[in-house]
Amino acid sequence: MPRARKLPDLVESIYDAGLDPSLWNDVVVGIRDFVGGQACGLFSKDSISKFGVTHYYCGADPHYIQLYSETHSKFDPLTILPPHGQIASIPDLVNFDEYRRGRFYQEWMRPQGASDAANVVLEKSNAHCPVMMTVLSGRRMVDAGMKHRMSLIVPHASRALLVNRAISSKLTLATALADVLDNLSSGIFLLDSFCHVVHANASGYALLEADDVVRVVAGQLVTSGTEANQTLRDAFAARGDAASLLAGGHAIPLLSLEGERYVAHILPLSSVLRNGSERSSDAVGALLLRKVTLGGQSYGELIARTFDLTPAELRVFLSIVEVGGVPETSIALGIAETTVKTHLHRVFAKTGVSRQADLVKLAAGFSNPLVN
Repeated sequence: MPRARKLPDLVESIYDAGLDPSLWNDVVVGIRDFVGGQACGLFSKDSISKFGVTHYYCGADPHYIQLYSETHSKFDPLTILPPHGQIASIPDLVNFDEYRRGRFYQEWMRPQGASDAANVVLEKSNAHCPVMMTVLSGRRMVDAGMKHRMSLIVPHASRALLVNRAISSKLTLATALADVLDNLSSGIFLLDSFCHVVHANASGYALLEADDVVRVVAGQLVTSGTEANQTLRDAFAARGDAASLLAGGHAIPLLSLEGERYVAHILPLSSVLRNGSERSSDAVGALLLRKVTLGGQSYGELIARTFDLTPAELRVFLSIVEVGGVPETSIALGIAETTVKTHLHRVFAKTGVSRQADLVKLAAGFSNPLVN
């Protein structure tokens, strides 16, 4: 049979459409010609509202496609859906004589020169709004031959639509995650085992363009501190050892060339590490880099409430973080160094840290990554 010889090519084109949805426009033409109908379409119909949307079609006037969506979908005999994967013609669903007297036939099918249609539910990820395929038969009724040819296509079309949905879901998730990362003020760098930048968010690229606290040299991320660089190299050289990446928390205080304080955190990418991939282009961890800014009085109040700091202790805490050590704080606050040291020791006792660098890390934990 001439039609049977076309089936392998049609099946191939259906699976191609599973990877590239734009190809469905050509596929529905192939399905119509193979089945032997007048028109063909892929559409969704909400079983509750009866609202229908045609996604791809051929052989029908666009005016009637719009008319279907706006008014006539609720008169369609497919209000009664056949079981998933089962091909049904209109007489299989409703009384045919009553159907021919109804609005759907008189106002939608008949003006197009069609009398019957073969329908099948292809995909039911959304139970209330499944994806269906229909082939309008023209003046003649849908016969057993049309249903058989359509049955040869249904399993492949169903799988292709599932592939479409899976890819779309992954792309949607990836796009959403990328949008979230790009809206963070913290710089995020995905690095491979040699500290090459595999990916960065918008804030990360902004930090690289500033060429201050971090930069890229020969493809590798380099920080403004020699000790910090060595820490990064040692951590990411673990090549898949998540425990090494996590050891000690790897919170790294950094000072930019202009004297601004930053803190970096290393995070292993466990899902990547478990794959055991040895490609140098794979990211094995993420570096989160954020500027230490406490955001004013409300932020200070949060820190003070958390650690029960007095106003004087809080001022010393903020000054140590944002200005520098004891001498700088003494000058900035206009108090004696001995007074600074007294308050600082109390701050250490209340916060549970013992070094000024640890206060910087602690403060960074209170900063808001959404504030630009």
